[in-house]
Amino acid sequence: MRHPPRSGLLLVAAAVALVGTAVAPVVTASGAAPACTVEYSVTSQWDAGFQGAVKITNNQAALSSWSLTFDFTGGQKVTQGWSAKWSQSGTTVTAANESWNGSLPSGGSVSAGFIASGSGSNAVPAAFKLNGTTCNVDAGPSPDPTDPGPTDPPPSGDGPPALKVSGNKLVDASGATRRLLGVNRSGGEFACVQGYGIWDGPVDNASVKAIADWNANTVRIPLNEECWLGLSNIKPEYAGANYISAVKDLVAKVKAHGMTPMVELHWSWGQYTGNSAGCSDVHASCQKPMPSMQYTPSFWTSVANTFKDDPTVVFDLFNEPYPDRATSTATQAWTCWRDGGTCPGITYQVAGMQDLVDAVRGTGAKNVILAAGLAYSNDLSQWLTYKPNDPTGNLAAAWHVYNFNTCSNESCWDSTLAPVAAQVPLVAGEIGENTCAHSFIDRVMAWFDARKLSYLGWTWNTWNCGSGPALISNYDGTPTSFGIGLRDHLRSLNG
Repeated sequence: MRHPPRSGLLLVAAAVALVGTAVAPVVTASGAAPACTVEYSVTSQWDAGFQGAVKITNNQAALSSWSLTFDFTGGQKVTQGWSAKWSQSGTTVTAANESWNGSLPSGGSVSAGFIASGSGSNAVPAAFKLNGTTCNVDAGPSPDPTDPGPTDPPPSGDGPPALKVSGNKLVDASGATRRLLGVNRSGGEFACVQGYGIWDGPVDNASVKAIADWNANTVRIPLNEECWLGLSNIKPEYAGANYISAVKDLVAKVKAHGMTPMVELHWSWGQYTGNSAGCSDVHASCQKPMPSMQYTPSFWTSVANTFKDDPTVVFDLFNEPYPDRATSTATQAWTCWRDGGTCPGITYQVAGMQDLVDAVRGTGAKNVILAAGLAYSNDLSQWLTYKPNDPTGNLAAAWHVYNFNTCSNESCWDSTLAPVAAQVPLVAGEIGENTCAHSFIDRVMAWFDARKLSYLGWTWNTWNCGSGPALISNYDGTPTSFGIGLRDHLRSLNG
């Protein structure tokens, strides 16, 4: 999709605020000291914000580094802090140690403070976790079973298979066909550039498990190239190493539940103000018609180096190309798509699909690569003619379809998709409809099932399905009326 809904993503402060101090209670099971305690207080408050503080006491083994997490419940947003590296993703706040206060001995304490926007009573968060261990409860170390921490997702049996292309199929090491069936998890493409986090909503173990419980075996993870590269217009807490670490963490959680992670470039740099422009901003704040030579090959070189030793990870080069809206002929559009360079109607130097394949393969990565077609990935009519060269032979075609697209009926699919699917693996990276129903995706899934092809629903986010296709109303996996169709269908399939 080009424009994720923004409603509910930006914080709006209320007009009236209360002033007071709240301290988190300590509850123990047997009177013994809990593994850790956290005292949380609101030290001052005004109409549009407040100042808060935390005091962390470690009662377990000495720690060489620490990270405290908790969730706001009233729409609050941390804007600055001290004595810790403060960040926020959705409702989840993280305070990680600075280089000078990472050591926390047994019985030792550390304090940190912050300023946040928001108003109201600022109730004490319900739970605090220190390095994944729940504080203020129990008599000893008590890791929360639903949240494995940033680097240690719990095993859940077999992980996803290493993938490669064999003819027109994706196969595992034994040669068995692997269909990619699942969902998109939007947020990584826009939250960071909009300045309020890395993800939209939780990406903890419980929320990822909820995806697997739909019988999904793949999660597509849209990314933002400026956030990954750590460019100066992105807040440092959501950029560079912090962003990459968050992506790696989500990839690990997806794999821990046996699902294939698909990392994908969604929003990219480059100023485009022509036909169908999503924004006039040069920064990666919307879908651009094509990636740029300025940053996108560097992005894919970095991503490929990060995951090249993990053949379970799939690379989706560019979300929804639309050079056809800028150029005057189909030949110009497809040439731009493959070769890049100076493209009619696009003011920046374009990176073509061949440039991006070369960037990935130049690292030695052999991961499966997806290349999406024109018209926001809905047109594959000349994909085979302009197919990029991949020396590893691990290239597949990506396609998107919604009920409002041009190629949205079986006749078009028979004439333009079937020839592609006969030669290379075909993955419908996004399927959806804007009706809050599922009659359209039912037809798409039936067509793809008949040919044993892959598809992923847009999107595992709790947006109003009336403003765009949203599969869930709660991150526990509660489906919308649209999501019921995908969930029930995935559960009806055998693997």
